[in-house]
Amino acid sequence: MQLARALDVYLRHVTIERGLSEHTVAAYRRDLDGYVAWLGGEGIVDTAEVTAAVVGRFVAERAAAEPPPAATSLARLQSSVRGWHRFLAREGVEADDPSGRLRPPKAPRRLPKALTIDQVERLLAAPSAEEPVGIRDRALLELLYATGARVSEAVGLDVDDLAHGDVLRLRGKGSKERIVPVGSFARVAVDAYLTRVRPSLAAKGRASSRLFLGLRGAPLSRQSAWLVIRSAAERAQITSEVSPHTLRHSFATHLLQGGADVRVVQELLGHSSVATTQIYTHVSVDTLRDIYATSHPRAR
Repeated sequence: MQLARALDVYLRHVTIERGLSEHTVAAYRRDLDGYVAWLGGEGIVDTAEVTAAVVGRFVAERAAAEPPPAATSLARLQSSVRGWHRFLAREGVEADDPSGRLRPPKAPRRLPKALTIDQVERLLAAPSAEEPVGIRDRALLELLYATGARVSEAVGLDVDDLAHGDVLRLRGKGSKERIVPVGSFARVAVDAYLTRVRPSLAAKGRASSRLFLGLRGAPLSRQSAWLVIRSAAERAQITSEVSPHTLRHSFATHLLQGGADVRVVQELLGHSSVATTQIYTHVSVDTLRDIYATSHPRAR
């Protein structure tokens, strides 16, 4: 099958049949567009011409690039290539999978960074409670911390997703839905936004069911949500790095530090495997170690 056609078939598959998010599909497209361009430079125009040696040469060249790619980036690229070839072999487009022996590089283990409870409180209080944009921003931040939602999940919320009172319906990766509680602080902040701010924002644009709207009435984007978080961090004078995932990391870490069961946290975060959630237990252990080192008279 021609490379361009095979790539189009695969991207339709991950979009429609697997239900992957627009962001994830875009990442696959970027990786595989580069791979297809490289194959074209090698004179390869059909998937039947791709061999294990060709795949190995591509990965080796990418690994030797200057500046060297991060292990995580290289691992993601290899995952994209393997996913495509595995799909073509499974669908009978090709006789075998030339990427079958490909092994991703071992990425360095990175623990998520969480804010302290004091830092979170300063961050949540940073937006002005008197200005319309500040009321919206505070509602967004409170909801992120209260539910552990990904930023993409938060900006994808509809007003009707809040119709169940003190719980919220989130749509995560692979279009999987989960129900999470909403604390009283977040509910108060969101109610203030819904009654005092959202109607005027909605009147500026086309009718939208999205919960969070921008200044012109359009749904709030992921990029705009990131700017909200960064601006709040600056106003709160938080010097450590604050990323879109920071409140999600803080949500999980503070729950575990408070005694929550790891499987409950797994359910709240929407992780398919408890192993993904268990990385947060190491953060809690580090905290205990620090407290021990500073408090016990014979710790040193």
